[in-house]
Order: sequence, then C-alpha cells, then structure tokens
Amino acid sequence: MVQQVTKGIKISVETTFEGSFYKNYKIQYAFGYTITIENQSKDSVQLYARHWEILDALNNVETVSGEGVIGKKPVLKPGESHTYSSGCLLTSPFGAMQGQYSMVNFTTTQKFKVTIPTFKLSAPFAIN
Repeated sequence: MVQQVTKGIKISVETTFEGSFYKNYKIQYAFGYTITIENQSKDSVQLYARHWEILDALNNVETVSGEGVIGKKPVLKPGESHTYSSGCLLTSPFGAMQGQYSMVNFTTTQKFKVTIPTFKLSAPFAIN
C-alpha cells in the first residue's frame, strides 16, 4: 500500500493485477486500484476533479482528467473517508500512475490540490 498526506487529506492506494487479453491484435494488461481518501483536517472538503498520468514500461504516457471520481464528487467531513475502485489498461506488464485531486475547502472556500502518490502497476509473472 502507498500512502501520502497533503493538506490534511490522506490518500491510500492498493493495486491488483486483473489479467491480460488481446484487443486489436495487441496484448493488454489490466490493473485495478482501490483508493481511500481520508479527511484528517478540521474542515469539510469536496473532491471535484482528478488528473492522472498513466505510464507504461515503454515510457508511453496517457493523461486523463475529468470531474470527480467514478461519477461522484464526494464531500468529506472531518474524520470521514471515501473509497472507490477503478482500473486501467497498459500495453506492458509494468507501469505506474500518479496524479492529483482538485478539492475545495468549505470553511475557507479555497481550492487546493492533493497529490496522489506514485504507485506501481506490475503483473506478478513479470517480477524477478
């Protein structure tokens, strides 16, 4: 598990290898990840956007940005957490993801960024 705290918001990430398959005559490696966002601050906050950089072993980078996470814009009161699962496809059995969440503090109305720590994606059969 990878964890990081930014401005009182703790991000925890766990990953899984889901399998491989062929799509358009190319092999694809499927990975899942579960993220827990925990509000350790004294203010209520809302996650309203995300930005990802997904890297594979060949240094290909895919950038993904959008509103919320899996169709939700969770509001977290102090001490609350939100957990969700998602996934990605790589063209190699190794890779990594990193990114940030855009959030707003309801007490100060200030917007701020929360770092999603870099986490590795690796198929178990490819590990030495």
